[in-house]
Amino acid sequence: MMKKTAEDTFETIRKIFTEYLEKNAHRKTPERYTILKEIFATDGHFDIESLYIRMKNHKYRVSRATLYNTIELLLDCGLVTKHQFGTNYAQFEKSTLIRQHDHFIFIDSGDVLEFYDPRIEEIKKYVENLFKVQIINYSLTFYGNSKPKK
Repeated sequence: MMKKTAEDTFETIRKIFTEYLEKNAHRKTPERYTILKEIFATDGHFDIESLYIRMKNHKYRVSRATLYNTIELLLDCGLVTKHQFGTNYAQFEKSTLIRQHDHFIFIDSGDVLEFYDPRIEEIKKYVENLFKVQIINYSLTFYGNSKPKK
């Protein structure tokens, strides 16, 4: 079995986005694909302003309006996830091919840690069985500070 490269993975993501744009009669502009590529080259969380600055530093000509509009399309087709984390500005992360994970937010610094605990999946199944529902998506975020050193 051949190992998938980052390039193969991005081509799959690009195809998902292209199919979404075609299905919903949106234009397939070079700017949208440049934004997609920059997002999927990003590790962790980002906000629109930091993405805008990074793209300007890479000499991409993209307006904030195009960024906001493209993010909305990527949210709609499931390639990007939006988080509020208790602040007045949104943070985003790429969401395709990433396993479910949860977050710990440091109240004092705003830093974000990601974690995965399989027991949360068991709780999800319990809730589905208890209420006879199917959970499509969920979000678990803990907020706190570092413990003082003793």
